[in-house]
Amino acid sequence: MSQPEDLTRYVEAGGGVSVIRASTICRQWNNIQYKPGLSAKNVDAKALSMNVATIPPGGVAFAHIHVDFEVMLYILEGKVRHEYGRGLKQVVENEAGDFIFIEPGVPHEVFNMSHSEPVVAVVARSDAREWENIIDYDRESGE
Repeated sequence: MSQPEDLTRYVEAGGGVSVIRASTICRQWNNIQYKPGLSAKNVDAKALSMNVATIPPGGVAFAHIHVDFEVMLYILEGKVRHEYGRGLKQVVENEAGDFIFIEPGVPHEVFNMSHSEPVVAVVARSDAREWENIIDYDRESGE
């Protein structure tokens, strides 16, 4: 799946309210699949973005850092493991019904713990540009 050229095609807008009706996965980043979501790419967002993300069975979102923005997640389905911190030596596991907050600058790698079921989560960011302010993190070098 590649990112559509124009995410505005999913949006119904007018008079300061924008809506995306039930939609399907249409793009991906770092092995995570996304519905269109809301961001500066398709609405007049200045400080927030929000998506529904899916990590396929056995999938891994490779180590990365969110630069200068916060992320909050709500797990709808599945079980996920975050390895985080310097060298990714800390571990937390979450499942459906859990909320997760990731501070800016914290390196982390995300694993779907199931080889048969996806992880599905609502993801909110304090950055309207979604993935533009994310950098890779090398587990071995700590950079």
